[in-house]
Amino acid sequence: MSSLFPTYARWDIEPETANGTKLFSIKGKEYLDFTSGIGVLNLGHCHEKVKDAVTEQLNKYWHVSNMFQSSLQEKVAKMLADASGLDQVFFANSGAEANEAAIKLARKATGKSKIVTCLQSFHGRTFATMAATGQEKIKKGFGPMLSSFEYVPFNDNEALAAAVDDDTAAVMIEIVQGEGGIHVVEQSYLDAIAAECKKHGALLIVDEIQTGIGRTGKPFAFLHFDIQPDILTTAKGLGNGLPIGAMIGKRELEEFFGPGSHGSTFGGNPVSVAAAEAVLTEILQPDFLKEAEEKAEYLKSGLVKAFEGVGEVVEVRGLGLMIGIECKQEVQAFILEMQEAGLLLLSAGPNVLRLLPPLTVDRLEMDQAIGKITKALKTKQIF
Repeated sequence: MSSLFPTYARWDIEPETANGTKLFSIKGKEYLDFTSGIGVLNLGHCHEKVKDAVTEQLNKYWHVSNMFQSSLQEKVAKMLADASGLDQVFFANSGAEANEAAIKLARKATGKSKIVTCLQSFHGRTFATMAATGQEKIKKGFGPMLSSFEYVPFNDNEALAAAVDDDTAAVMIEIVQGEGGIHVVEQSYLDAIAAECKKHGALLIVDEIQTGIGRTGKPFAFLHFDIQPDILTTAKGLGNGLPIGAMIGKRELEEFFGPGSHGSTFGGNPVSVAAAEAVLTEILQPDFLKEAEEKAEYLKSGLVKAFEGVGEVVEVRGLGLMIGIECKQEVQAFILEMQEAGLLLLSAGPNVLRLLPPLTVDRLEMDQAIGKITKALKTKQIF
C-alpha cells in the first residue's frame, strides 16, 4: 500500500535514466519523450550545461535565504527583464507561486480586487490561482472560492467588455491555453484587453508559465503579438527541471512590492537560479529560437499531412512546439497505446492530444513520433 496521497493518476512507467528526448524505464523500455515533464524540459533531459551550472553552485552553497545579496539573482533577473521588455523580477518556486505574486501585486497596486480571467484557463492549484482558473473540475470539493474572480469565454471581445469595469484590478490571460485544449489567443482579443485595461485603470497579467522560455519560438509567447503586459509570469521551462518561477513587472509597480510586502523562503534558491542562468544563456540565442520555430513548423505541418483524410481528427493547432491534436473521441486510450509504442504524449482536456517535445528535438525524432502516431491511427484505429 502506498504512503502517497493518490493525487496523481500515475502511468505504469518508472524512469531509470533520461537524456535529451529519450527516457528509459526501470524495465529497460526506451521512450521518445514528447511531454518534456509537462513543458519543463525545454533543453531536454540532463542537459550538460545546466548540469554543469547546478553542480558548480552545489559546490559553493545551496541556500542562505533572501536576506543576503545575490549577484546571481540580479544577473538572471536582468536576463528576464531584457527578454520581456519589463523591469522588475520576483523569484518564486513554481508557476502557481508566480501567479499568486502577480495577483497580490495587481490588487495592491490598483487598490481594487476583481480579476477577470478566461473560461478553460489554468493558473494553478493554490487557493487564489485555483479561483483564477476557469475550470470547475479544478475547484470541485474545495468549498467557496475567492469571490473576486470573473470568467469570460476565450477570444470573446463582447463578453470581455461586459466583464471589465472600474472595480477591475487586472485581466489575466494565457497566450495559449495549455490545460484548456491548446487554444491560441487572437490579436483582436489582445487589442480588446489592452483597450479595456486602459479604459478602466486595470493591469494586464500574461501567464506564460507553460508558453515562456522559448516554447513557442520566442522568449515569451506574447512577443508573437502586438501587446505589452504590465505583469508577466513564467516558470516551467525556466529551470529545466529545477523548481523556479518568476513574476516580472513594470518599473512603476516596484513601490508596491517593497520590504515585507511579499516573500518566499526558497524563492530564488541559488541552485535553481544557476540552472535558470544556463537555460536562458542557451535558449535566448537568436539562432536557437529561430531553429525552434523551424522545428515547430516542421512538426505541425507533418502532423497535418499525416492526418489528411482521418475523419476522427478535428484539427491540429498550436504555437511553436506546443501542439494540440483535437479528436472527436477521448484520447486517453490513444495515449496509453502510444506508450506501448514507445512515445510519451499528454492530453489537454479529454479530446486533445498535447505534444510538448524538448526544443532540442531533431527532425528524425519528430519523424519517428509522426510515424508512431500515424501507424496507430491507420492500423489499430484507436479513435
